[in-house]
Parts: sequence; C-alpha cells; structure tokens
Amino acid sequence: MNSRLLVGHIALTLAALLASYASAQSPAPMGPTPPPLVQVEPLPHFQARFLQGDRELTRYHFDPVDRRSFLYPLTGPSGLSLTRMGHPRDPVGHSHHNSAWIAHHIVDGTNFWGDRGAKLGRVVTQMIEQIDDRDDGAWLTAVNHWIADDTKETLLVERRRMEVLPSSDGQFLTLIDLEFMTPKRAMTFEKTTFGLLAVRMRKSIGVHDGGGRILNSEGAVNEKGTDGTNGVFWKPAKWCDYSGPVTATASEGIAIFDHPKNHNFPTEYHVRDDGWMGTCLTHDGPLTLQPGEKLKLRYGLYVHGGVPDVSALDAQWETFAKLPVPETLEKPKPAKK
Repeated sequence: MNSRLLVGHIALTLAALLASYASAQSPAPMGPTPPPLVQVEPLPHFQARFLQGDRELTRYHFDPVDRRSFLYPLTGPSGLSLTRMGHPRDPVGHSHHNSAWIAHHIVDGTNFWGDRGAKLGRVVTQMIEQIDDRDDGAWLTAVNHWIADDTKETLLVERRRMEVLPSSDGQFLTLIDLEFMTPKRAMTFEKTTFGLLAVRMRKSIGVHDGGGRILNSEGAVNEKGTDGTNGVFWKPAKWCDYSGPVTATASEGIAIFDHPKNHNFPTEYHVRDDGWMGTCLTHDGPLTLQPGEKLKLRYGLYVHGGVPDVSALDAQWETFAKLPVPETLEKPKPAKK
C-alpha cells in the first residue's frame, strides 16, 4: 500500500472508530415527546388560554385597555361557560362584572372596583412572568400594577399565580395565589364588601333568572335564606357555591374557596340572588400594608357538574386547603456564577 493510500486508510479507520464511540456514548434516538396533557397557550391580543387536550377550560384576558384583567370563560363539563360578562339586566351599570375578576373598591382613596365615577384606578398587567405546563395542571404568573388614573402612581404591585388542576370528568379547580406589595408608602385596603375575588354567573344559574341555588359551608341557602333572614348574604364561610341549570338536562356551578391562611378567614361573602358572588376581604375593617410587607392570599374556583350538597363541597374544600402554598410568587433569580 503506497503512502497516500495508507494515510487515507488510517483516516477512514479513525473516522469509523470515532463514529462508533459517539454512537456508544449517545442514547438511541427516541420518538417525539408527547405534549403535556394540560397547557397554557399564549394568544394574540393579550390572552392566554388553559387547555386540557383540545378543550379550553378558561382564558386569561389582560388587555391594558381594560380596567382589570379577568378569566373568561370558565367552562363547565357541558362545554358551556358558567360565567358571563355584565349583569343580564344592567350590562352598562355593571360593566365591571367581568366573569371572574380580582378588584377592590377603594385602595388609599382610589376606586379599583367600578368603571365610572371619580378617583378611578386600573389594574394593568406588566408582564406574564412565568408559564409551566404539566400532565396534572398548568399555571402562569402575571405581574400587575394597581395604578391611580389621576396621579399615575402605582399604589400596589401584585403577582398573581393562576393554576388550573383538571380532572377527567370536565371539572377543575383554579388556584389563585395573590401577593401584594406597596412600592413606596403604606397603602390601605379600605373597609368594603366589594372585593377581592368576584364571579358573575351565567344568567340561567342565577336564583332569580334561572332557578339556581346558593349554598355556603354553614348550610345557608340563597341570599336571604328560606325564612328570609338567615341566608348567605354577608355571612362568613369557608366556601360559597352557586349552582343551577345550564342546559335542559344539565346543572353545573362554581364554588369560591377561601383559604385558612387568608386574612379575615373565614371571609364574609357578598352574594346576590341575581347571579353574582364575591369574597369580602375587608368586611370587618380596613387592612393597611406597610412598605416591605407582603399580603399573601389564596382562593380557589371549583368548576363542577351537578348541584352538590354540603358534604361533597366540604370534601373538595378540604383537598384545596391541604394543597401546598408557594412561599413566594417571585421569579427565582439566576444563580451567581
């Protein structure tokens, strides 16, 4: 073999040995990785939807032109939304009733609850900070600024983590974790029965409009109760549920869960037979947040089929109450090199 052929032979042999070594060190090629069963899908126009397979469970709307972000729809097992936008008989006066939303009537003199009047504020999403998809659930964290219209001052910085945990039967739990901070000076959530978490139910689920039913953890029924005096209105409870017909053959509903670690637990609930319910964070008095402090809150929205009784909803609340709560909602900082 001449020298040129010998060099070529050695080169080919060396290349073959290297290829064989690389093949031995690398795992065999795998098939495509299946997508997580539950996903958050970012969409145009400031939206992100939560999917279980190809089924949309809920969607987060955070367009800065709106006064506050909200979840719509909240899809029941029937495939229909169990919430609506606005009061069925007063859509203009109740334009702030945006399906499921977070707001508070007055924070340091600014109204973050209504859409019209003096001293209004706006809850503006600054960024979607984190997103995660898994087989058992998916979540996102949004950073929101509570901004006064007149002064443009950011009164509160809020991180909101929303995690959707579905089951195989079309029901699901949405965990809403909130973390409030004040950037410069003390801020007061003033005494009110409007805020913090509220839900406007589908028209047919309302007691007046569709023959629905309200039930709380103490067994009270409807706004004023069956005897006209002892209903759910402004009464403390671990949870409050609103259920009613959505089709000719199906009834479904949503329960709001209050967490044992929340301020003012068990919260009073502002609930009306006309189809809305909400938690009352400061029913008993104002709450002041100092610079450097964090106000942490957790709520749950349980979307379910049927018209469950107290024992069934108690069991779901117990499961909710035992779920781990994040120590912080802040995005982890990268490790120093």
